[in-house]
Amino acid sequence: MSRPADDEAARVGGAVAGVVERVFATVAAVREAALRPLAREGFATGAPVLADDVPDLLLERGQLAVGLGLVVAPRPERRLPLRLEWWQLDQGDSRLRTLEPDLRPTSMGYYDYTSSAWFEVPRRTGRRHVVGPYVDVHGTGRYLLTLTEPVEVDGEFVGVVGADVPVRRFETHLLHGLGRPPAPFLLLNDEDRVVLSTDPRRLVGELLPPGTPASGAVEVPGTPWRLLVAEGADAAR
Repeated sequence: MSRPADDEAARVGGAVAGVVERVFATVAAVREAALRPLAREGFATGAPVLADDVPDLLLERGQLAVGLGLVVAPRPERRLPLRLEWWQLDQGDSRLRTLEPDLRPTSMGYYDYTSSAWFEVPRRTGRRHVVGPYVDVHGTGRYLLTLTEPVEVDGEFVGVVGADVPVRRFETHLLHGLGRPPAPFLLLNDEDRVVLSTDPRRLVGELLPPGTPASGAVEVPGTPWRLLVAEGADAAR
């Protein structure tokens, strides 16, 4: 016989995975746009890859993402520099704008995204990845989760596509979808940083101290996250 805590973990974990898959459906649409026959030429020439209609995905009803696009792998041997095609929604309205961080290697504000986990992990593993929560200091200033997956052309890694989701929006959508209030839970990333929390003793973004008991944690499919519900959350004091 299953324990109530186990049933609740399955319910909450399934809901978390469902929200994640909803965002990755948007990411998949961006990837499909990047792999259209004409678009693929841009990876070799440095021409724009994504069509003008791609950012309209951000305006779809019920969209969770506030930013999305393509981040291209630089290839110095072909004289192809750092490059991204990324759009975001301004806070408080529905206006789209392009994200334009400083990609000049000689600049003091140089942003080398190739060392970022959301880029490096899909490049290294060939699998999608979820990063956060973190403050997007190079773009929106929001507290974000970033979901990315690799793009390959003819077996060669050429970049990642992804989407940014505000932590608050993710949490609101998750709790609304759960219906009845869940038991107190913590959602932890692979660094033991709190992604979401309904336990008042733990704040989003907090890093659990080393040695904190987490024996009740269950894996959330499709993510690098673990879930502590009820008894597990009690252990994380």
